[in-house]
Amino acid sequence: MNSKEHLDKLAKRKAEAQLGGGQKRIDKQHSLGRMTARERIETLLDPGTFEEFDMFKIHRCREFGMGDTIFPGDGVVTGYGTVDGRLVYVYAQDFTVLGGSLSETLSEKICKVMDLAMKNGAPVIGLNDSGGARIQEGIESLAGYTEIFQRNVMSSGVVPQISAIFGPCAGGAVYSPALTDYIIMVKNNSYMFLTGPKVVKSVMYEDVTVEQLGGADMHSSRSGVCDYAAESEVDAINYVKRLLSFVPQNNMESPPPVPCEDPANRNGAALNEIIPENPNAAYDMKKVIMETVDNNDFFEVKADFAPNIIVGFARYNGVSVGIVANQPANLSGVLDIDSSIKGARFVRFCDCFNIPVITFVDVPGFMPGTVQEYGGVIRNGAKMLYAYAEATIPKITIITRKAYGGAYCVMSSKHLRGDINYSWPTGEIAVMGAKGAAEVLYARQAKSAENPAQFLASKEKEYHDLVANPYVAAQRGYIDDIIEPAATRFKIIKALKTLENKRDTNPMKKHGNIPL
Repeated sequence: MNSKEHLDKLAKRKAEAQLGGGQKRIDKQHSLGRMTARERIETLLDPGTFEEFDMFKIHRCREFGMGDTIFPGDGVVTGYGTVDGRLVYVYAQDFTVLGGSLSETLSEKICKVMDLAMKNGAPVIGLNDSGGARIQEGIESLAGYTEIFQRNVMSSGVVPQISAIFGPCAGGAVYSPALTDYIIMVKNNSYMFLTGPKVVKSVMYEDVTVEQLGGADMHSSRSGVCDYAAESEVDAINYVKRLLSFVPQNNMESPPPVPCEDPANRNGAALNEIIPENPNAAYDMKKVIMETVDNNDFFEVKADFAPNIIVGFARYNGVSVGIVANQPANLSGVLDIDSSIKGARFVRFCDCFNIPVITFVDVPGFMPGTVQEYGGVIRNGAKMLYAYAEATIPKITIITRKAYGGAYCVMSSKHLRGDINYSWPTGEIAVMGAKGAAEVLYARQAKSAENPAQFLASKEKEYHDLVANPYVAAQRGYIDDIIEPAATRFKIIKALKTLENKRDTNPMKKHGNIPL
């Protein structure tokens, strides 16, 4: 066989491998509004940068007729390329090959790119579209899943891990995405659950659809499993690319800075008027965030889950930061079980990857009631406290209005190693609101007063003037400065600059025991 014949053979074998399960199955995938595995990779990576591994790898199962069902590549496309010029490793399950079901060899392919990502310090992106474990392989398939899980855990906090779900993801398959940093799903096209509707009906006697049980809308708003419910596959992939732009390659690096033409000293005059005169009136904290960040550009994460707290990424003078903010426009910005979990996980991700955290505080406290107490608001609220206390990244806090009780402590207070803590003049820092405090402190006197309402109103003002303002905290050094709201952007940028070489440490230990 001469050189040309060898090359022709190679080209033919590659063309066969690139067809996956065949043209008919590709057409079926397209008819469902879904891209193929290779099309998804092409959409994600910079043109011409994809280098594939194990294109010719096949499964080793010969039982149950599997010897007659062999496809080169065996249901997953793996390799590396670049996104905006930065190295990433990627695997995309191919539903056209045996439903993308996981075999021992398919697991080996995924594990190879995960190992390389760890060695080379680059993010791993999994594009999931699989019917689950390959039943014909039995324990080999289960072992394959678990090998991936082990690498997810070892990679956690070392390289960013992102999962995009483009089709089914059920049973044990859900746990690899669950162990990654971010999960993106596609509305009406992808779903995740441990047990399907048929099992739920037979065991629990519940009638539920696939979408109700594990669709993107449910997981993005109720369970919190999903970080973003995309409108389409292209939307999901663009979200992944944008997310990558804010994070570093690995835990030894910082996020890449970008050129910024937005003036550092841009005056946010609108912020001087944003706090309502009525202390119980709502306002939108997103407007505060937008007014301060570069180019009014805020990339929100988990927007539909626990909207009483806001988390996401932005930049200040080109420097990537994570933002955590109470949202007075939703449940008055109160902390509860879901918002505590959401905030804590985000802070811990930022701490893993050297991303400074800016915290905007307007919190009246923790949510009261039996639902919260029975659900473990104490344990879950402690997660937020733990995350901030453990974090060694730069931490800058802006108190815009209320900072009451334990919620003040939790929201990146000076006492949790907050580096620079500012308050607006409208800040109210106290154990509780002035009205509630007056009613507790002067309940007996009010009963005997000639005009109880007027008496309590005077005591409320007295409490506010004496305690519930930022000046008392500033006198103790718990607030570094009381700033004009319009200057918030400039103050944050200066603070980030002075903290860029910050070094902080935790005691030597294997790991802490966060209250899970």
